[in-house]
Order: sequence, then C-alpha cells, then structure tokens
Amino acid sequence: MNGWLLEPFYWNWWLLGVVLMAIEAIAPGFFFLWLGVAALLVGLVLTVFPILPWPYQVLLFAVLSVGSIVAWQLRLRRHPTPTHDPLLNRRGHQYIGRVFVLQTPAVNGHGKIRVDDSTWKVVVDRDYPAGTALRIIGVDGVLLKGIAEGDKG
Repeated sequence: MNGWLLEPFYWNWWLLGVVLMAIEAIAPGFFFLWLGVAALLVGLVLTVFPILPWPYQVLLFAVLSVGSIVAWQLRLRRHPTPTHDPLLNRRGHQYIGRVFVLQTPAVNGHGKIRVDDSTWKVVVDRDYPAGTALRIIGVDGVLLKGIAEGDKG
C-alpha cells in the first residue's frame, strides 16, 4: 500500500527526527531540534502502540512539537543563559553615555551620527548644526536619543 514507507513504521518517524536534527545542525536556532525530538518521541510511541492510525500519529507529532517548543521557551524565560555582555545583541544600548558628533544638521529634531562604520539616526530635543557633540541618553527602537554635550537634561 505505502511502498515508499519503511517497515516497521516507527522507522519513518525516527528518520524524520534525525533529518530535522541535521537541519538544526546546519541552520541552528533551536526550532528544528524540538521538531526532531517530537518525531523521535512519536517513533517511540509507535514501538509501544504499532497500530496507532496515521492521523493520530500526525496529531501526536503536532502536539509534541508545539509542546516541546513552548516548554523550551518557558524554560529560557525562567532560566536565561548567563552572558558576560548582556548588551551583546542590543547594539543601540551599547552607545548610551557615549558622545558622537552630529554628521548632518539636526532638522525638526532628527539628525544622523557616525558610529564606527555605520550611520545612525538620532532624535534630539531641538535643531543643531552639523558638528555638534551629542551624548546618547537613550534608545527608541532603531533611533538613538541624544542631547547636546553642553546641555543639561
């Protein structure tokens, strides 16, 4: 009937699990890993209940996939991975407190500064000429908030 499926059927789920984990090794992100774990678990269930109909197998795979991903996300929220640099992936926050020179004039409260090899948009409280030294005091998404170095506030 199903000439392309392996016998016994749990081998198909185990093969799918290994393939999904191999994809995880190529494109890491801890997503395919949990799908692979779910497929392996379905294969394990099939070793105990070999006559489980395929719609229930697929349903079990879906439930285990979602459940394992949600469980992993909850675990990460409760126990975040410690790091030596908490601002590593929050580049804008790394610039708070630093002083940069306004590259273009700030018009209507918006200007641009040069930070290393990139240009950042900066929001300021009023217009400033190019060349004004700005201290970064905050971040709003991809915009840096700055104030002129001599200003208080």
